[in-house]
Amino acid sequence: MEQPDSGAEPAGAAGEAAEALDRPLPDGVRRRVVALVSDAFGGLTVAELPAQLRQYARFTPSRRAKFAGNAMAAALEGDPVFRQRIGERLKEGQPELARAVESGAPPAAADPVDVAATAYVLRPTGWVKLVAAAGEEAQRADAERADEAGRRELERLRAELAEARAQTKAETERLRTELDAARREAESLQRKLRSAQSDVKRGEAALRRSQADIDVVRAEAAAQVSAAESETRRLKARLGEAEAALEASRRATREGRSVEDMRLRLLLDTVLESAQGLRRELALPPVSVHPADTVDAVEPGRMSPKDIAARALSETDPALLDQLLALPQAHLVVDGYNVTKTGYPTMPLEKQRLRLLGGLSALAARTGAEVTCVFDGADLAAPVLLAPPRGVRVLFSKPGVTADELIRQLVRAEPPGRPVVVVSTDREVADGVAKSGARPVASALLLKRLSRVS
Repeated sequence: MEQPDSGAEPAGAAGEAAEALDRPLPDGVRRRVVALVSDAFGGLTVAELPAQLRQYARFTPSRRAKFAGNAMAAALEGDPVFRQRIGERLKEGQPELARAVESGAPPAAADPVDVAATAYVLRPTGWVKLVAAAGEEAQRADAERADEAGRRELERLRAELAEARAQTKAETERLRTELDAARREAESLQRKLRSAQSDVKRGEAALRRSQADIDVVRAEAAAQVSAAESETRRLKARLGEAEAALEASRRATREGRSVEDMRLRLLLDTVLESAQGLRRELALPPVSVHPADTVDAVEPGRMSPKDIAARALSETDPALLDQLLALPQAHLVVDGYNVTKTGYPTMPLEKQRLRLLGGLSALAARTGAEVTCVFDGADLAAPVLLAPPRGVRVLFSKPGVTADELIRQLVRAEPPGRPVVVVSTDREVADGVAKSGARPVASALLLKRLSRVS
């Protein structure tokens, strides 16, 4: 911004120092001053503007007055050079009003607010009085307008009050008429209500008598129904007992006969196959036995008892298991987890089962023996999804029953004389099945035999 020369100070600068407003500008005069500065703002270059106003140079007059009003008022008050430049633009825009204000005789017909704003910008001699007089005139005009508006508002409110009173009076009359009609209707309804209440009371009394009669009848009927139901239950219970006894008798007869027939047939097949095996093993000629043949002696070329003892197999020899499974109708019962935890305990249970059952399937296919593998099912949270391999029966013990007990049940179910081989290293299991006629072998023996199969 250009700095004004001290010699170029306006002629009225000394007078301005002597004249000053003792109160703020009236609001109307201040708004008019801001509007004058905003309109004259566009005629100045950026260099001619105070530093704090240069950011508003590109604003429109309306936006400038809205956003930079306080800044323009402050610059106009504190910067005489800027005020002088605004005054020059004001003289160019309103020359007649400017000359009249500077002469101290503003036209009587001029707007007091315009006169006060022009005097504030140009600052002629006596400008404070002009601003004060214009401000008082503007306030007086505002007061008169406010009084006139108040009178009009008062007249309007009086008219509205009179109209409201008339409406209230009419509404009151209408409500009074409706109230009288409502009272008459209420009295009629009360009479009807009292009559209805009397009818209801009579009906309730009759209903109570009927209810009492119904309760008596219901009590008698309930007693009869209870007696009939008791008799029916007793007869049904006796009938159920009779039917249960009859069905149990029939089932016992059928099961007993079926189990005995099955055991007898299996034992007969075992005896027949044993006889056929002995015939094939001994290769006996179809001749009768002579008495001399019954004499105990050692013939040339025949084995002595010592030779036979020397050929006996060890308890740990897998060939022993082959000999046992070669017996007619042999049944191999395997304690599953006892074998898997002996042979491969670090594997998961599922993989232990699959590995053992695969080996047993191959063994059953090679020997033709019946094979049953028993697993402990006490800790199962859900059914095991397992497809039993061909030739192997897979059983899990029920809740509350151990695998050892299930093995003993399987051995007891076989008929006496059938060769049954139980694989388990559990001493209690081995002793128990041995008492029932089965042949116990160690789990290690089966593991060796399965490793040879695989």
